[in-house]
Amino acid sequence: MILYEYPFNERIRTYLRLEHLFRRLSELVARDQPLDHHYALATVFEVMDVGARADLKSDVLKDLEKQKQILNAYRGNPAIAEGVLDEVIGQLDQRFVALNSLSGKAGQSLTENDWLMSIRSRVGIPGGTCEFDLPAYYAWQHEPATQRRQDLERWASTLGPLADSIQMLLKLLRDSGAPQKVIATAGQFQQNLPQGRTFQLLRLALDPGLGLIPEISGNRLMVSIRLMRHESDDRLHPSAEDAAFELTLCS
Repeated sequence: MILYEYPFNERIRTYLRLEHLFRRLSELVARDQPLDHHYALATVFEVMDVGARADLKSDVLKDLEKQKQILNAYRGNPAIAEGVLDEVIGQLDQRFVALNSLSGKAGQSLTENDWLMSIRSRVGIPGGTCEFDLPAYYAWQHEPATQRRQDLERWASTLGPLADSIQMLLKLLRDSGAPQKVIATAGQFQQNLPQGRTFQLLRLALDPGLGLIPEISGNRLMVSIRLMRHESDDRLHPSAEDAAFELTLCS
């Protein structure tokens, strides 16, 4: 199954983008080739760009505290295992303390590294990191893979508390939804959202064997999904077939 996710607000959209970047960073750092490590470093800069929002850290801290309050409300519920509840709340506390202890925005400490910032200023220029532009960076790419990896892990560690916090918040959000089987009639599906609940994330699981691609739109009142097919002219065309998929709304 291919899992598609659609955020209902800008905060969750930012979280998903950062999660995507952190996953890419983790995969690239683990490799050995200089080219992989070049794109790992470029990903660090992308995280810094996304994290430059003044209110991002504040939003994450507020969400961690909100989740803690929600979970604390389950204390005394016979259907909830107190030990598991305590463990999750403890993890939320740890992430809150770690993130709150960082000064400034995501990767703020890296901006004091002139060598890294010289690379950052050119990495967005096509071909801007050639050896004649950045000879010191070119020399670093010829260091042993273990040395480059150690450097990348050291630089990325300043982003660790943010990565851990967002990973946990998204996991709790995803776990809040219950999947349901639905059918798109003639490639179209619409559903009114229950009033009184604020949904933050839609998850759609679709069988890749169908060869269909969902176009999702939604707001606090309704979700609309149109199934498309990638044809030989390299364009997306609406599908007129009935198709089943799994839909999860997370609040």
